[in-house]
Amino acid sequence: MQISLKERKLSNGTISLYIEYYRGSIIENDGKRNHLRDYENLQIYLVTNPSTAAERKKNKEQLQLANDILAIRKSEILQGKFKIADKSRGKRRFLDYFQEKTDERVNNVQNHGVWTSALHHMKICVPKNLTFEDVTDDFIKSVRRYFEKDARTKSNLPLSQNSKYSYFNKFRACLRTAYEEGLTLLNYAIKVKTFEQAESQREYLTFKELQALINTPCKYEILKRAFIFSCLTGLRWSDINKMIWSEVRDEGNEVHRVNFRQEKTLAVEYLYISKQARELLGERNNPTHRVFKGLKYGAVYNNEIVRWCNRAGVFKHITFHSARHTNAVLLLENGADLFTVQKRLGHKEIKTTAIYAKIVDEKMRQSANIISEFDLC
Repeated sequence: MQISLKERKLSNGTISLYIEYYRGSIIENDGKRNHLRDYENLQIYLVTNPSTAAERKKNKEQLQLANDILAIRKSEILQGKFKIADKSRGKRRFLDYFQEKTDERVNNVQNHGVWTSALHHMKICVPKNLTFEDVTDDFIKSVRRYFEKDARTKSNLPLSQNSKYSYFNKFRACLRTAYEEGLTLLNYAIKVKTFEQAESQREYLTFKELQALINTPCKYEILKRAFIFSCLTGLRWSDINKMIWSEVRDEGNEVHRVNFRQEKTLAVEYLYISKQARELLGERNNPTHRVFKGLKYGAVYNNEIVRWCNRAGVFKHITFHSARHTNAVLLLENGADLFTVQKRLGHKEIKTTAIYAKIVDEKMRQSANIISEFDLC
């Protein structure tokens, strides 16, 4: 990397001093050479053609200050402050690093799935041999343009707004960890705006529909118990899947709770559960054993949820995550306040929980005309 002090003449006649970080060049897919430069504006200015002793003295001091900062920047890199003293770190291929970060999520099935999908798109829009030395503002913008205009699903349809949001945020997360681990000089993750997240359709079950499911056989009994447990507690699939018996506390007088660390947020939660929810867990086993032993995530179980719903006369696109939505709606319909629901679901922000309140309000609006009209004449 070459670091040098540069000048830029401004419209007001002064000279602005800045540092240029030149990191070589790469050949783009179209065959053109792209020079990789980053800049640091020092906010130090010189007077053009100084005419007085005071102006010449001021220029000398300002120029000395700029050169001192330049020396510090060179020293910082040599001392490894940015963890790139070993040039081989910056030569790591971006796609290899993204694959590594994806593999780290393998134990979180749902999150790993999003990272895997994001990796699929990365392989389309990122040159195979691009290294972290090649990462620039223009590269970041090109990836964002890909998701905004060119990215397609397996069915060759444009990505949904929430898919753009999710996949691009994985890209930004990768950039952020790369900076923290010293692969890049700058934190490019904060230099690019993400996509807005759209308010998604939250499919849920009514009380009667859930009762119908309870009364209907499911091919996989472990799936049925786990799904109903999620409806009664609001726990995510990932947290239910990894739950072990040491996390289940029976405190007497029919008081039960689950102590666990959320797979998604890593926050420690203490969730009280109902007597019926506890009964779904069955008899206590070895403290280190999984409560829902044999529960799986994949197309087989996902398809069975749909078939199970159809057998029960519920013709909605229900997934395991719909159980969590069901819990939120049932709580609000039965008088729970938003703050309580937020805490039970483990939402960081109340606005996430407020989406369920909109669902309940809509149902209240629809119920306004549920009573047949009277003859008031």
